[in-house]
Amino acid sequence: MNYLNLFRYQNLLFIALVQIFIKYGLFRPLGIDTTLNAFNFTLLVVATLCIAAAGNIINDIYDVEIDKINKPNKVLIGKKVSERTANRLFIILNILGVAIGFYLSNSIGKPGFAALFIVFSALLYLYASYLKGMLLIGNVLISVLVAMSLVIVALFDLLPAITPENQASQSAVFKIVLHYSLFAFFINLIREIVKDLQDINGDKKGGMNTLAIALGRKRTITIVFLLAVFMVVAVVFYMYEHIYNQQYLLLYFLFAIVAPLLYFCLKSWSAETAKEFAFLSRLLKVIMFLGICSIPLFHYLF
Repeated sequence: MNYLNLFRYQNLLFIALVQIFIKYGLFRPLGIDTTLNAFNFTLLVVATLCIAAAGNIINDIYDVEIDKINKPNKVLIGKKVSERTANRLFIILNILGVAIGFYLSNSIGKPGFAALFIVFSALLYLYASYLKGMLLIGNVLISVLVAMSLVIVALFDLLPAITPENQASQSAVFKIVLHYSLFAFFINLIREIVKDLQDINGDKKGGMNTLAIALGRKRTITIVFLLAVFMVVAVVFYMYEHIYNQQYLLLYFLFAIVAPLLYFCLKSWSAETAKEFAFLSRLLKVIMFLGICSIPLFHYLF
């Protein structure tokens, strides 16, 4: 169980679920042309999870001292898992993820795509070792990588199957994936800022320069509130532009995404304590999960 917690297995399960929803809840019901068979798609999921798990491990290794302040009861490195073992797992998982990515890229005739896994691995290391402590850069980077866990399915499964005859339908579905990746990016960005508010004490002692430290709690929570309001407006606009005539999908978006986002706005405006910030972080995780769960409903649009 200690190793599963080190890998952040809940987050890994979420990534796997998202990718399965895209493949089998969106692509397959629409009957569009795809590239990956079941085995190769499984390899893509495994490669993504390996890189993500390695990123979680290296992040914990570099955050040991900060975590002793922010979440002392959850520190694993040095207590339940040795740093040497953690470093070995980090290397093994990265090698495995990159090797699978190399095999997949060549099997679909896109050998250049293998570089994506190398870049993701390197960026996660840079995030943990250096970029995390830089104002907003770390927040934006990790949110981009979260968004890419969705986009990579379309890159490997849709892109190689595009022909002049199916280009219109393939592009339309690709856009849906991009829309969801943007949703994931912004929700995760807000959540990263909220987590910085929650961890401000440990981050200060660790020499971090987060938005919460640079601007203070009050100004940062105002930014969180404004970003959440922007998300509400963006989702409502998307509903009006794309799913206005689909009653069930419209109701799902309204009650499962817009309503929780509005609740988040109300709670964030008055949040002050670490406990309240932790609740907001969990709420954003639920909102992202509910948003992703709408992917299998999109075949009703076509």
